Amino acid sequence: MIDIHSHILPGIDDGAQSYTDSIILAEKALSEGIHTILATPHHRNGKYVNVKEDILQRVEELNKTFQEQGIALKVLPGQETRIYGEMVEDYRKGELLTLNQGSRYLFVEFPSNSVPGYAERLFFDLQNEGLIPIIVHPERNAELIERSDKLYTLVKNGALTQVTAASLTGYFGKNIQKFSRQMIESNLAHFIASDAHNVKNRTFKMTEAIEIIEKQYGIDMIHYFTENAELLIKDKNIYKEVPERIKKKKFLGIF
Repeated sequence: MIDIHSHILPGIDDGAQSYTDSIILAEKALSEGIHTILATPHHRNGKYVNVKEDILQRVEELNKTFQEQGIALKVLPGQETRIYGEMVEDYRKGELLTLNQGSRYLFVEFPSNSVPGYAERLFFDLQNEGLIPIIVHPERNAELIERSDKLYTLVKNGALTQVTAASLTGYFGKNIQKFSRQMIESNLAHFIASDAHNVKNRTFKMTEAIEIIEKQYGIDMIHYFTENAELLIKDKNIYKEVPERIKKKKFLGIF
């Protein structure tokens, strides 16, 4: 299994703080059947700045450490960039890192409570640059939960989304779990990933999430998510169905 979102690089954001932490995360990943992981440290989120060249160097060093320790986990480079208006310009400058360096796929993170008004236009500009934006954990965004048509519009216009495994398992609460499932049912989810930060309170939950998906939606949905992760790191076109609007369920016939 491939995990496309993690904070396994040591000492550069709120994920692993040391090589020991990275090794502990790696061993946990392997125990969940993950053989390849993308290191996607935070960038431009108001607290951390991790530009492309720094990440590439640190991924190389971590892979070397794992090889020396006999840890059979392959780390690939990535970046979790908080949305900002100059993303196209900074991509051209070489500061932004697409997933697995050189692919078309680029992680974009929204603030937890809102979606900037310029997001749709920025996504259009990113796509004109040949990039495919992937919205990370949209199921945890308060505005998208309330106004899911915004997410539908972004996906309809070419964006992709990554749902966090722990959201599906209920770790972030029932509302986020419900919205995660609605996204899957409405063809608005394209990847499942861990967003693992540590093994205590922000761990992988991938095995548990896969069990839930298989029980709720069948084995074909498991293949869909696992194959999309494989296609992503090969920079191939992923599988996606025609997105649908999330329908608000009526309460006692009202609205």
